[in-house]
Amino acid sequence: MALLALIAVTAIWGVTFVQVKDAVELYPLYAFLALRFAIASLALAPAAVVRLGHGRGSDPGTGLKGTGVAAFLGLLLAAGYALQTEGLARTTVSSTGFITGLYVVFTPLLALGLFRQRIGTAVWLGVALSAGGLAMLSGIHAGSATGDALVLAASGVYSLQIVLLERVARRVDPVALTFVEMVAACAAFGVIAAVRSDFEAPHGWTVWGALLVTGVFASALGFLVQSWAQRRTSATRTALAFALEPVWTAVFGFTLAGDRLGALGWGGCAAILGGIALAEPAAGQALRRLLPRT
Repeated sequence: MALLALIAVTAIWGVTFVQVKDAVELYPLYAFLALRFAIASLALAPAAVVRLGHGRGSDPGTGLKGTGVAAFLGLLLAAGYALQTEGLARTTVSSTGFITGLYVVFTPLLALGLFRQRIGTAVWLGVALSAGGLAMLSGIHAGSATGDALVLAASGVYSLQIVLLERVARRVDPVALTFVEMVAACAAFGVIAAVRSDFEAPHGWTVWGALLVTGVFASALGFLVQSWAQRRTSATRTALAFALEPVWTAVFGFTLAGDRLGALGWGGCAAILGGIALAEPAAGQALRRLLPRT
């Protein structure tokens, strides 16, 4: 169930890519991100405020220590988004897609290095297969060295967030945890947008629709599901599930935006699915059950 929930989240992120791309052509990016996470915070607030500060350890609330850790995780999310965005402005889209997806590789390495978490052989093989699939899907056209370095840093930050969340998620309430993450990310982007003088009143359904969908579903619901799921699965398997985001982006780009993938791109999608099935036997069994029906 945790794996299926994470896959559903990647589908939400994939379908909103087209919306966000259209919206940020009309509205400043950092102001958009600040408002997106503000909406996410408001969506979670009614359920979160009653849980904050009411417990310690595994009790319902996050407690003071848990609140600080959640805020740090939110700042990591904001840093990842900022680094990725600045890198994308300097390098190619294909390089950005592939390098961001390298958190599939970085996450188990960080888990091993920071917490001596052992990774099974099947999981390593799944990681390698998924990384190869990302290369096939993205194409990896050469981009700017500076831009690629920024995106690589973003991938490392995302990996660190996934690894640390695994250590925290089992001890704190997922709603309160996600709420604090969203508030921290909103504050970080708000400061950046204010410094850049980006804030202005949003106009039109293109911008407002993207803000509402990404704020409520892609952020509040998406990161809440991540917090819930990582109480039940490992950081490495979470990263493998997140590798499906570029697959969904390709699928929805094909169906909604008229994008076209060649045989190599579709082969990359298949390799990513194969990597997840190899690393997570339950996913492989589910895929085998679905194949005769399709």
